[in-house]
Amino acid sequence: MRVVQKYGGSSVATAEHIKRVAERIRARHLDGDQVVVSVSAMGDTTDDLLTLASHVSAHPPPRELDVLLSTGEIVSSALLSMALADLGVDAVSLSGPQAGIRTDSVYRRARIAGIDTERLERELAAGRIVIVAGFQGLAENLDVVTLGRGASDTTAVALAAALAADTCEIYTDVAGIFTADPRICPDARPLRDIGYEEMLEMATTGARVMHARAVELGSLYGVEILVKSSFDSSAPGTLIHRETTMELGNKVRGIAHQEHVSKVTVRAVPDRPGIAAMLFEALAEANVSVDTIVQNASVEDMTDLTFTVDPGDYAAALEVVNRVAAEIGAGEVVSERDLGTVSVIGTGMASAPGYAARMFRTLFDHGINIDMISTSDIRITCVVSADGVAGAVRALHAAFELDRAPDPIAGATSS
Repeated sequence: MRVVQKYGGSSVATAEHIKRVAERIRARHLDGDQVVVSVSAMGDTTDDLLTLASHVSAHPPPRELDVLLSTGEIVSSALLSMALADLGVDAVSLSGPQAGIRTDSVYRRARIAGIDTERLERELAAGRIVIVAGFQGLAENLDVVTLGRGASDTTAVALAAALAADTCEIYTDVAGIFTADPRICPDARPLRDIGYEEMLEMATTGARVMHARAVELGSLYGVEILVKSSFDSSAPGTLIHRETTMELGNKVRGIAHQEHVSKVTVRAVPDRPGIAAMLFEALAEANVSVDTIVQNASVEDMTDLTFTVDPGDYAAALEVVNRVAAEIGAGEVVSERDLGTVSVIGTGMASAPGYAARMFRTLFDHGINIDMISTSDIRITCVVSADGVAGAVRALHAAFELDRAPDPIAGATSS
């Protein structure tokens, strides 16, 4: 069997943690499996490197920042390879570029363009365990680039797809995918399995257990992903795959949240074709990702346009929006930073009435004001004040009775 595993920062946070991970990997190797491992930086290393960079430079060049941040995963991969050698196992550590991971040239947010598996296949054929530094690759201009925070998941799933692995296992500090964040909702329970579509919605709306691009790749290439705890071997984990177990009654699978989002509103936007395209194309060119978008009804050929962004993109978004607003003759640009989101997610909601009403009533009953609303076929997202997010998660989790594990429909699955 060919196995790709990923270990997050908490799983390799200390030397002792790394030794325990090495023992787990060695056991799979001795079972006869070919093992490729993607690792994150140890503990808070990435945050520490960002802090160090800020002390050296007020505006670190993106290229140099990527070179700096890529070192964290390289340290983890080298140490893990050393630990395996001490256990008598032949292992080799590779950087992302050495592992053949090719990307576009967008610093801090590069996307994987392909993987040349020649080196990986050669090492596996020699009987070695391959440890790959996650979160990085080689750009078209031959620069080292990073893939975005949490993207060691993406590295692992991409490796699994490229190597036609039998399984992809993501090891983290929680026992799988929960119905809500157990840190703020004690009644949250782990899910046995979840579909790609539901998991993607959860990942993009704040569930930090899986990187959204990793779920996209899994769905695209049919890579089943098992999310398990590094610390509790008895927990079965959660399988992310195409077919999920149908449940009687409750169509909601989980509650996701973002503790901090920023909102930007452009007032008095001329209501004519192409205006929205100009604004959002400019944001895309600046590598600013936009989430919830709301446009008011036109009054006297003018409208207000509002959208949310990650707080890390706030300054860049404002710079772009102020420039474009002046070019198109719009009114003032206003913004707000103390906001968050809460989302209700489930594939069954599309065919069942009443879920939006229950969500809105629950938030009202708990005194939580809704600032904006965004929906998809399987998701309802409300933008609320940042200080109301935790209470909203707990209230909605209780309202949709997600603490109770319903009985599955015998022999049935849902795509």
